[in-house]
Amino acid sequence: MAFYTAEGSKFYFSETFAADKIVTGISNADPAIATAADHGLVDNDEVLLISGWEEATENVFKVDQLSANTFSLLGLDATDTRFHPSGTGGGVVKKISNWVEIPQVLSIETSGGDPRFIDVQLLASQYASRIPTGFNPFSATLTLAHDPANAVYKQMLGIGRVRKLVAFKIVVAGGGVSYAYGYMSASEAAQLQAGQVNQVQAAMTFQRRLISYGA
Repeated sequence: MAFYTAEGSKFYFSETFAADKIVTGISNADPAIATAADHGLVDNDEVLLISGWEEATENVFKVDQLSANTFSLLGLDATDTRFHPSGTGGGVVKKISNWVEIPQVLSIETSGGDPRFIDVQLLASQYASRIPTGFNPFSATLTLAHDPANAVYKQMLGIGRVRKLVAFKIVVAGGGVSYAYGYMSASEAAQLQAGQVNQVQAAMTFQRRLISYGA
């Protein structure tokens, strides 16, 4: 049993992706095994997967190197062929490097990621049914102490201005780590209030899943 807390958490982004490594196939296993000739990856490398599987694409995974041509995608359970049709999971992986820590984070607020439903009411029945249809978009908003001269903050402004997709990493106290891929938008308008440091907000909007690993 493990417990994690927000205190001590750190937040990172990366816009540095290595050249594509062609993935010729991914097995229907847990964890899924990818085949990519001379992939050059080692244990615990972090990669962005672009796959023919809608459930798996545009997610960030850790890898477990198995051989020169194969590796496991830790956290990807591809055993259900309804979501991971056999023979269609190929694509590319891109190794992620140069993680940059987001500076002076004061607080975090999350929204979305919760289950989405539709209600069905048949005229012949007194009782309605609720059917799950997936999940709402997930985002996290960080409140930062405003330092307009900070080089990383300036980098974040530039990324948001061109709507560039980046990888995200959240490391929490105790060693848990989560990954995602999406957009980052940092505000230039500082919030000023007596008795507090000036603050700005930076939003991370995730494209797909938030993949989490324990310590």
